[in-house]
Amino acid sequence: MTENELDADESRSDYIRDLLLADAASDRFQGRVQTRFPPEPNGFLHIGHAKAICLDFAVATENEGHCNLRFDDTNPSTEDVSYVDAIIEDLEWLGFTPAAVHHSSDYFDQLFTWAEFLISKGLAYVDDQSAEDIAQQRGGFGQPGVESPFRDRPKDQNLEVFRRMRAGEFAAGSKVLRAKIDMQHENMQMRDPVMYRIRDERHHRTGDEWKIYPTYDWAHGQSDAIEGVTHSLCTLEFSDNRALYDWYLTQLPLDAPPPYQTEFARLELTYTVTSKRQLKKLVDDGVVDGWDDPRLPTLRALRRRGYPAKAIREFCAFIGVARTNARHDIELLESFVRTELNLSASRRMAVLDPLKLIITNWPTDSAGEPLSDVRSLVNNPENESEGSRDVSFSGELWIEQEDFKMDPPPKYFRLAPGREVRLRGGYLVTCTDVVCDEEGVPIEVHCEYDPDTAGGAAPDGRKVKATIHWVDAANAIDGSVAMYERLFKTQLPGSETGDPADDLNEESREVLRHCKFEPALKDVAPGQVVQFERLGYFAADVDSALLFHRTVGLRDEWARLQKQGKGN
Repeated sequence: MTENELDADESRSDYIRDLLLADAASDRFQGRVQTRFPPEPNGFLHIGHAKAICLDFAVATENEGHCNLRFDDTNPSTEDVSYVDAIIEDLEWLGFTPAAVHHSSDYFDQLFTWAEFLISKGLAYVDDQSAEDIAQQRGGFGQPGVESPFRDRPKDQNLEVFRRMRAGEFAAGSKVLRAKIDMQHENMQMRDPVMYRIRDERHHRTGDEWKIYPTYDWAHGQSDAIEGVTHSLCTLEFSDNRALYDWYLTQLPLDAPPPYQTEFARLELTYTVTSKRQLKKLVDDGVVDGWDDPRLPTLRALRRRGYPAKAIREFCAFIGVARTNARHDIELLESFVRTELNLSASRRMAVLDPLKLIITNWPTDSAGEPLSDVRSLVNNPENESEGSRDVSFSGELWIEQEDFKMDPPPKYFRLAPGREVRLRGGYLVTCTDVVCDEEGVPIEVHCEYDPDTAGGAAPDGRKVKATIHWVDAANAIDGSVAMYERLFKTQLPGSETGDPADDLNEESREVLRHCKFEPALKDVAPGQVVQFERLGYFAADVDSALLFHRTVGLRDEWARLQKQGKGN
């Protein structure tokens, strides 16, 4: 399902903000609001994270609170400092500055002390069983769990063994520390969950200091409490974890009211996957060129493709929060990108599939050389302050192959034999002849221009039905353009087979070489987005000069989908 109708309903309530208002009214946290964005540093941020980031920071700002960045770095086997650096960079690019940056590893000593406290209360025990046996004994939904034979181990023995686990006296995987809750609990998360496991692995921050590492569930809520978080906002997949989150906090000697967890629907898009596992497979299998491949939904990929951070923030604000998961149409996100770029992107001319146009009656000098002309073109009609630029014009131009047809179909109004069109900002020209290759493919279009139509207007008032863009052949520079389609062919990749790879679009990228650019495009800064007139928005590559990535086209597909929906 998609949220087309929900997206259009701007009057829907925001239950998370309603909760914060209720907390403020009851003075639950003495007027404080503190949130956090807690990524695990085992991959790159994607569009789904953007929604969580925007929400965490927004509700804190709206309530004169603050939001921290905290890395939940409890799994050294998958984490790396490079991910830490990338997440900080992506967060800054998205437009947010955390009040503080923390790591769960900052609290390893306190977490260990609290674990000892639970052991001393008889609420935690060391289990010598294998991970497989523990998993099997948990039972299932409607199936009771089986208590571990080590569940009633004396407190003193548990403390001794647990400390020896920390000291590295036991092999990895040989023992775990489990909370002692209820093996018959209907919530599977409450059936004596694992709190610590032995991992003989080096941590990117603590080095070899620790031989045991806390699980996410044990570290998460307690880290919130240590930092003074009031509202722990999580996506819906953590809803079953909430009871355990609360249970741990209830057992501990805290100095302030404990935080509480509230869940919201994660952001999913059509034609897209956001699972870290699935994204990693795309990268590892060479389907894409890396984590910043413009076809991916990672923030660094969207940045490279030219998505403005402001557009992503406004999109996330627009879709709001919901209690049920749904997929949003990717066209909706693209509409926000298009709206922002329409205001900010300078206009330039580029011909992606060039066809030579020769003006046969173009004036020449005494030596028979074509005269040069200069046309003044507006840089951005949405922003007068950007002014205009001079673009060279001559008797030899490049136009798009698709802007000429030998035998035009119905409702085709662009150039054809005997037909007159307007050259953008230039003159009216009429096709008088065509030169074709041996296979009958046009290679040159010969035209005559009307010198009285400078700027594209005819003094006699005659009208033409089409305006086409061009690039002066004498001063054109060569470049390349990467054109993108959906990475997946179906709205819900893998819905039929369970494997998104089965729905890959093998033609999701086409790199066009030998495109013709107006000279001003060589001055576009890496990462800057410009509008290629009549073609769409394109971002200059950050590494390769004169390579542009298509960001979005000019057509508003979201508006079309809305119109179709209203018609149903």
